[in-house]
Amino acid sequence: MKNKHLIALITALAMAMIPASAFTRGDLNSDGAVDVSDVNAVVNIMLGKAQQGGKRLLADVTRDGTIDVSDVNAIINIMLGKAQAVSEKPRYMWIDASANFPIFADSKDNIRRDLQRAYDAGITDVVVDVRPTEGDVLFDCSVIDQVTWLPYWDGPYYRKYTRTATWDYLQAFIDIGHDIGLRVHAGVNTMVGGYEYYYGMGKQGVVFRDATKRDWVSVLNTADGLVNAMDDTDHHCKFFNPANDDVQRYLLTMLADLAKYQLDGIVLDRCRYDEFLSDFSDVSRQKFEQYLGHSVSNWPSSVMTPGMAVSPLPWWPPTYFKQWMAFRAKVIHDFVVSARDTVKAVNPDLQFAVYVGGWYSTYYDYGVNWASNRYQTSSYYPQWANSDYHNYGLAQELDFMLVGAYAGTESIYGSGEWTCQGFCKQAQTLLMGDVEFAGGPDVGNPTGWPDGGKAAEVTQTVDACINAADGYFIFDMVHVRNFDYWDAISQGVNNYLNSLYSRDK
Repeated sequence: MKNKHLIALITALAMAMIPASAFTRGDLNSDGAVDVSDVNAVVNIMLGKAQQGGKRLLADVTRDGTIDVSDVNAIINIMLGKAQAVSEKPRYMWIDASANFPIFADSKDNIRRDLQRAYDAGITDVVVDVRPTEGDVLFDCSVIDQVTWLPYWDGPYYRKYTRTATWDYLQAFIDIGHDIGLRVHAGVNTMVGGYEYYYGMGKQGVVFRDATKRDWVSVLNTADGLVNAMDDTDHHCKFFNPANDDVQRYLLTMLADLAKYQLDGIVLDRCRYDEFLSDFSDVSRQKFEQYLGHSVSNWPSSVMTPGMAVSPLPWWPPTYFKQWMAFRAKVIHDFVVSARDTVKAVNPDLQFAVYVGGWYSTYYDYGVNWASNRYQTSSYYPQWANSDYHNYGLAQELDFMLVGAYAGTESIYGSGEWTCQGFCKQAQTLLMGDVEFAGGPDVGNPTGWPDGGKAAEVTQTVDACINAADGYFIFDMVHVRNFDYWDAISQGVNNYLNSLYSRDK
């Protein structure tokens, strides 16, 4: 008789399985269903038989900050149809390496304090910058040196902070973040090899330590001729040439090492060209000619006139200008595919993403087409895109994307570029549903943000962005800490969550 009742209960529970997204509370194994296996997973966490890791977020079905029997009951209610599974959009916070270095470099207590603050404010995912703009790293890597010091802003001056701790910086964020219930992603500044600081702190990076790496650095098509960026003091960050095979092998080895960590994802930042005037090295010329299928005379003027401005573009651009724009987009696209395949070969469960700026109309400056490859760019931007350009859209190659909706405090709501909401609406159009993305503000740099005191506007950005995107993204933790925006974020997230869960009642 007992067996009959048990069979009946299991059958009822199985019939009650409902699809759930990868971010549905109660779906701990992210298989799209809330079922008995999820009950077991919560119980194992409660009994200490399984690490909570990034699963704590999904296990906290009641959203009270603890994992207990009430969460088990809530999952069972979903399975029995007494409650609805509610899909939430993720909320990301970026943690810049340099700006936060004096706070986190030597203190796990500070890491725990601020990650807990982020979690309590409703953040679900953190992106920990582990390769700052000088190109060294804050994780165990076989080909790149460890960061020893970084500059940070201590207004009105930049100062140097030297790390003394020997524990693994990234591993600390993973361990503490997972213990708290956050998903932890590693962010890397990709195409960078060194930095020459303009505030008198010297220089750092492999391109300064190893003279043989000079040929890895971008060559600029300046008004004064072709110049290696190592010789251009206006270019403080020394970008690699993305088309250089040695550069790509170096970076792919780095990413393979990074993928060995028990991360939730990897985000490529600055996976792009230095700027509009790069790269005009012999390597790039050879590869461009291969792309065209014939040689190019009058290099580089037939591609781009020396010192050509990114905007406004000439009505009659040089002969190969649009092909050059497509070629650069192809270089970045093909590297992203290689990077994704490298990461997935090590850990197929890692989420792979890029960060991009939301200003697509001028993002050709950086040689990146972050739209869907189904988006016909040349139909909307014929001045710089040809019919081949759309083939190198990144959307289909990614698991998710972070879009910088970096508008000022007076431009939070709107429909066009240079409003937070407008950036996200435009991204929906450009990405065509081929990849999910989170968009949001830089709350420390654009107009109106630098002096703080904008808590109400921070709350508004949550509403403006999360409802126009597939998630919310805020840059950077240092600004949130300095201006004490934790409650402002929490209010915005709670407004969003209350709107979701009120529909369930």
